[in-house]
Amino acid sequence: MKLLPPGALAAAALALSVLAACAPADEESSESAGSGLPPLSQCQPDDLTLHTKGTLTIATDDPAYEPWFVDDEPSNGQGFEGAVARAVAGKLGFEPADVTWVKQGFNEAIKPGDKPFDFDVNQFSITKKRAQVVDFSAPYYKAKQAVITLEKSPFAEATSLEALKGAKLGAQVGTTSLEAAEQVETSSKPLVYDDTSKAAQALQNKQVDAIIADVPTAYYLVGAELDGAKIIGQFEPQTGESEQFGLLLDKGSKLTPCVSAAVEDLRKDGTLAKLEKQWLSQKTSVPELS
Repeated sequence: MKLLPPGALAAAALALSVLAACAPADEESSESAGSGLPPLSQCQPDDLTLHTKGTLTIATDDPAYEPWFVDDEPSNGQGFEGAVARAVAGKLGFEPADVTWVKQGFNEAIKPGDKPFDFDVNQFSITKKRAQVVDFSAPYYKAKQAVITLEKSPFAEATSLEALKGAKLGAQVGTTSLEAAEQVETSSKPLVYDDTSKAAQALQNKQVDAIIADVPTAYYLVGAELDGAKIIGQFEPQTGESEQFGLLLDKGSKLTPCVSAAVEDLRKDGTLAKLEKQWLSQKTSVPELS
């Protein structure tokens, strides 16, 4: 091989460095840089700070309701949130056998302090107030609020929020459903319940005239937990924005950017849309309450 003189070698090295600087980055790095999130190649098990080394610990409430989970068994990867959690774990390089599920109540999860999990999936609406004490991933779902009442209720034919003025409402404590209920102008404040099932039971017992829940949960309550109930309509918060669900993490968690990167990748490749269609699509549309 013919050797180049030292000056030519230096020139060649300079040319290569210039070309390298001008060359486009690989697609994953380019997209991640644009979003401010790390590439998934840097978000594999050995790269992550985990609650338990080598294991991804995911939390949710007990019981775990449909259509978010199936058979009250989060680890089976079924139901919308069960499937989303499994898909996020897969993007981070975890097989189902490397994932541990733990139980964590909704109200406990949103409190400040160290968490006994890596992330929690439990229909957590992303709010500025909550974000002061916990982290949220990029949103994986947008939902509206639904109004549920009994078929024989005087409010069963209501077509507007104004028509609920004389109704006694109920919702779960600490949720955006409760915040939405408080936005409806009624003669009394909404009654507050520890969980959605207790709110549903109050409706069944006619202790309230209607309850507020996100649309998919409302479908489950009407189909599985309530007798003679119906969804009269749906509405958005007064901000005009649909609420967004995010995976919940400890405040300042080093895992948050990678979990968000996984969620965003699932959005880009169409997985989130596919899972939403599979688990949350309803045969009957819900009318908008004006």
